[in-house]
Amino acid sequence: MAWIKEFLQKRAQDGLLRKLRPASGRKNGHIYFDGKKYVDLSSNDYLGLTGHPKLIEAAKKALDEFGAGTGASRLLSGDLNIHHRLEESIACFKNKKAALVFNSGYQANVGIFNSLYGKDDVIFSDRLNHASIVDGILLSRAKVFRFRHNDLNDLDDILKNRRGKFKKALIVTETIFSMDGDRPPLKELVNLKERYDCHMMVDEAHATGVYGKNGSGVVEEEGLSDRVDIIMGTFSKALGSFGAYIAASKEIIDYLINTCRSFIYSTSLPPAVTACNLASLEVIKEEPYRRERLLKNARYFRGMLKNALFETRGSSQIIPVIIGDSRNTGRIAKELQAKGWWVLPIRPPTVPKIEARLRFSLNFHHNSENLQKLTEDFSHVRI
Repeated sequence: MAWIKEFLQKRAQDGLLRKLRPASGRKNGHIYFDGKKYVDLSSNDYLGLTGHPKLIEAAKKALDEFGAGTGASRLLSGDLNIHHRLEESIACFKNKKAALVFNSGYQANVGIFNSLYGKDDVIFSDRLNHASIVDGILLSRAKVFRFRHNDLNDLDDILKNRRGKFKKALIVTETIFSMDGDRPPLKELVNLKERYDCHMMVDEAHATGVYGKNGSGVVEEEGLSDRVDIIMGTFSKALGSFGAYIAASKEIIDYLINTCRSFIYSTSLPPAVTACNLASLEVIKEEPYRRERLLKNARYFRGMLKNALFETRGSSQIIPVIIGDSRNTGRIAKELQAKGWWVLPIRPPTVPKIEARLRFSLNFHHNSENLQKLTEDFSHVRI
């Protein structure tokens, strides 16, 4: 197919061709390629739970009890009591009446919108929402209006002019945005939701485990559990495992069980993975020092970068540094990798053309010493 060859050649010429590079290992905040050890600054394993002994032990026990896989979808014979235990734990963790487990965050987001909303409805979505949210909204056939990122005035204007023309309405946002590392004015968004008779959904993928008194997320931290209708999140980031969930009212969860195609037509999560997810929720409760250290290091590193006159964004454990030019961004990333820092360039189409960046994703294993050395090395290679 000539057009595929042309596409790949053009990507290679522009320095934008993506390739898979398998790591030979990952442990304690480090990643290994071809026998070389790097400090890992690209992982979403924010709390360092992927290697936690409690998760590993839980997986081993589940393998002995249930075997490797379930062999069917939840509505056939793939529904195990361990899945229900996890959903009960998530509902309690998120202060909701019920929860439903999905095989990934993408599966959850592409399924939920299509189940709950249709061509007579409307969805108001932040412009920087994740691709899975964008794809899910498109599948729903609902009318969509994208408001400027975290811009309450823009959303208010759109709601004022558009909300009354549709039946059901939803406002959807992330609580920690994956590319900018910032958070929305959530209380004010909830106020708009109530003023204009909408539902509210948040994606807490990058907040779960990190924020809130109990590590439940930004919704918990801001005391909005009763006012946010649908909370989505993942087990694959701070919780160190795999899978996703929706937490909501029992009526919404029962409705999704009966209508959500990405749930109905998927084999259920393996028992070992489900057991890891249960164990991770216990670790979150028992070891709050992990998120406290993570956020302390994030404040420290962001402060050093600003003092070194780097352009940073956000306020979370995700710290983007805007470089601008894609080629220069790729060069800087390679030079940092040569010094032992595994940091990757984020380039178009993931971000706007003039906003190519390095995305530093901090985790529990980082410390002030290596973050200071990273800042020094970064300063030397940026010119």
